[in-house]
Amino acid sequence: MLDVRRLQLLRELDRRGTIAAVAESQSFTASAVSQQLSVLEREAGVPLLERSGRRVVLTPAGRILVTHADAVLERLELAVSELAGAREGLGGPLLIGTFPSGGPAIVPAALAELALRHPELEPMVQEIDSARVSDGLRAGELDVALVHDYDFVPASPDTTVDQVPLLEEPMYLATGGAPPTGPVAGGDTLAELLGPWAASPWITARDGTTGHAMAVRACQAAGFQPRIRHQVNDFRTVLALAAIGQGAGFVPEMVIAHAPEEVALTRLPLFRRSKVAFRAGSGTHPAIAAFVAAARTAVGATGCGWATGPG
Repeated sequence: MLDVRRLQLLRELDRRGTIAAVAESQSFTASAVSQQLSVLEREAGVPLLERSGRRVVLTPAGRILVTHADAVLERLELAVSELAGAREGLGGPLLIGTFPSGGPAIVPAALAELALRHPELEPMVQEIDSARVSDGLRAGELDVALVHDYDFVPASPDTTVDQVPLLEEPMYLATGGAPPTGPVAGGDTLAELLGPWAASPWITARDGTTGHAMAVRACQAAGFQPRIRHQVNDFRTVLALAAIGQGAGFVPEMVIAHAPEEVALTRLPLFRRSKVAFRAGSGTHPAIAAFVAAARTAVGATGCGWATGPG
């Protein structure tokens, strides 16, 4: 019989790439992870791992087993969700992740709605970049999270995570003063809108984030490589820096109400899509479903017109 916990370790190795990373995510030693994977190989009766230089990679049989591990673990999440639904009332911790701009814009209103409808729930919020959410969900560090993707940076397919849509919003170019190359062109393509700022310094999110990748790729699509001066993850800081002429940056619609008077905002043909993510199979868990409903209520209450439907 294959051990579920060992299947989970194999899946993490497939996602994280190294035994050291798996060990860190599971609070194990690397030797303990190696030993457990060796036991799994004996249970399976075929080699699951092979050496590739200093790394360990999955064999074809190992990759096949990971596919089944995904299905097994999703089924367990479904079982946990059904058992939770059989209990009366919602209570206990709910571990919530959020991207930075979702914190002030969505999370407080969602938590207020949860407190009103499910006062025994104990929401616990942590800020996390969308690129790290899948790892956090699989490791049990999160139960549910707000995530987003952008044009030019679509979400990577991940069979371990399910998502439901929350909102779609346009991105804006935030600048201060006139562009270095003269008046902004009257067109509506990225090249026409961003091109006049090609020689300007740029403000982006930190390297390794989806926001950083979006900014760089959008500028490249407009025909230039951005000269990055500042790297900050807080869009309000981007607005403040743009206001004093420190560069051009991208901000989503949900933050433009906080723009200083000195900031010029140009709507772009570029969009950000926000979603609620959770472990595959856990979407029917009453606490997860309650958070999804509360987040949608919070978005709808803004009146900004960019909330999606309940699909």
